[in-house]
Amino acid sequence: MNYQDYFVYSEEVKEAMANHKPIVALESTIIAHGFSYPANLECALECERIIRSYGVAPATIGIIKGKVHIGLNADELEYFATTRNMSKCSRRDVAPTIALGLDGATTVTTTAMFAYLANIKIFATGGIGGVHRHGEVTMDISADLQELAKTPVAIVCAGAKSILDIERTKEYLETFGVTILGYKTNRIPAFYTRDSGFDVDYRIDDEKTIAKIINVRNDFNIPSTILITNPIPEADEMDPEYINAQIQQAVIDCETKGIKGKKITPYLLSVLHESTKGKSIVANKALVFNNAALAARIAIELEK
Repeated sequence: MNYQDYFVYSEEVKEAMANHKPIVALESTIIAHGFSYPANLECALECERIIRSYGVAPATIGIIKGKVHIGLNADELEYFATTRNMSKCSRRDVAPTIALGLDGATTVTTTAMFAYLANIKIFATGGIGGVHRHGEVTMDISADLQELAKTPVAIVCAGAKSILDIERTKEYLETFGVTILGYKTNRIPAFYTRDSGFDVDYRIDDEKTIAKIINVRNDFNIPSTILITNPIPEADEMDPEYINAQIQQAVIDCETKGIKGKKITPYLLSVLHESTKGKSIVANKALVFNNAALAARIAIELEK
């Protein structure tokens, strides 16, 4: 057997592949762990609708009973949205999850991994993982960063999640040869806000040039991700001083309660939802939709 024996392609994705139609991959952790039901399902359906509006096929990826589904149908999306105890599946979890016939919501790490194996060139997410605050002491570093270092896909995101140490995350990516592009911006966005205070490697103002950069990377067999950072729309940006104060308090609460590892991000996001009275969720949805649209436009250029 090889990995394709564990893959199940949706009819929409199979049709797109057969007809050389552009495809954008989407993760399933944002459904299973990002929002509460039914907001998570509504968000997933809207991302897919936006991508289809460009004539591009969405391929939401997730593991169901030991099979990697490249593209989820309506019932499967509902399953991920309503199964609240579903495990997050990172690279270390892939073999046990599949061998034991379990379910798993794919993270940035495993979405990149499976998209590459399925020959899908680009995927959209909200924000990538990174080096956690005080990561120089705790060594709490997301597996996303190592995946970005060795998996040649393209990822559209709104930067690293602002609950992280963005400066150290950038340094880590630089060390491992990950190119950070800024779409119409000179600055790495900070998820809820447009400017983290740190520069991107290259500012690119059009999708055609981004596609050209991705293709040149492929021509040279450079094994790292092209990270396309796309700022949250100005109208949806949160006040930096306000949201950073909320994040700082949430981080302190997390440390006080001894929450560690992969439980940190879901906990912090839920605390921010409460402390901002839902404003963080509104911003989160806006940036995800914005990234889905940009990924679709880049996918079209890549297929040309």
